[in-house]
Amino acid sequence: MEDLVTRAPGALRELPGAEEVVRQDLAEICAGLTDEFTRMAGKRLLITGGAGFLGYYLVQSVLHWNRSVAAGERIRLTVFDNYMRGVPDWLQRLEGDPSLRLVRHDVRDPLPADMDDFEYLIHAASIASPTYYRKYPIETMDANVGGLRHLLEYCRRQQLTDAPVEGFLFYSTSEIYGDPDPQHIPTPESYRGNVSCTGPRACYDESKRYGETLCVNFAQVYELPLTIARPFNNYGPGLKITDRRVLPDFARNVLSGEDIVMLSDGSPTRTYCYVADAVAGYYKVLVRGRAGEAYNIGVEGPEISIAELAERVVGLARELFGYRGRIVRQASADPEYLTDNPNRRCPVIEKARTELGYDPRVELEDGLTRSLLWYRDHNQAEEA
Repeated sequence: MEDLVTRAPGALRELPGAEEVVRQDLAEICAGLTDEFTRMAGKRLLITGGAGFLGYYLVQSVLHWNRSVAAGERIRLTVFDNYMRGVPDWLQRLEGDPSLRLVRHDVRDPLPADMDDFEYLIHAASIASPTYYRKYPIETMDANVGGLRHLLEYCRRQQLTDAPVEGFLFYSTSEIYGDPDPQHIPTPESYRGNVSCTGPRACYDESKRYGETLCVNFAQVYELPLTIARPFNNYGPGLKITDRRVLPDFARNVLSGEDIVMLSDGSPTRTYCYVADAVAGYYKVLVRGRAGEAYNIGVEGPEISIAELAERVVGLARELFGYRGRIVRQASADPEYLTDNPNRRCPVIEKARTELGYDPRVELEDGLTRSLLWYRDHNQAEEA
């Protein structure tokens, strides 16, 4: 196969590496969360699914913050994960951090009998890639519903102790909106959705919807500080190149010296939120969100087609790496690959902006550049 990446001598060495990208992102996240992390100072935080995509910066941003404060003000972080594919390299490198504790636990199982008291909890244990949640539909539903129920019962029990929970974040999804009609795009939190309950994506979409219902009712009945985030197309460092979502697929094509392959006509449109902006938003929902409320976390623009995203990736890859590939269209071997795939996805984020101070700032071209540079140094990964 012809090499579609022209590797001029020394050209790649002049570009920032993945470590520099991550350092910049962590500094920006922490700078935007001074008030929130200060409120969490000295408290205990549990992140389920902390070895996954969003855990990559959820975990590292806390530890980055801890290095700048006195020992008594550090946030004490515990990660629960089943580590089905082993402990990822980035998390292994953090194991000696005195503020971090790693626990092998499958959230679908009852919580450990010796579980610590936690003031803050983030439930991020879920399969989010359509390719993989369709492959593991029961496991997906069990994590989103059964695992959530275990944690909510824990919060209820803690309310009766001298260490009540102060904040709980449930990761829902923009997929709970399904395929909105045009008059509800951009989509506010008040939109009730147009979702199939039996289609190939229903295991994810409907279990997230029911998870939200659980959170709202536990918040109301037991007066618990439960909040909900609805992510809109997050991308960037931490999202494995094998995840089978669109940007990792494009990056894999580029870095393998192949043409970019689109498995559709490229017409569906999305807005894309860089992960550093998104993670700052999630901590704001955790600490500042109103009990029982859901918040869209994403960006309002630009809303672009998959085809235009591919064109932007090609343009940046040519500039960064001397890439010489093109965009080709192929039909997926999976006959249901595009079934229930939303035509458009674009959020209204005014609620998060006004109530939480959420302020995403990374422009799409900058975020794509950071992502490609990160993927250049992380172009191999086990299946997601």
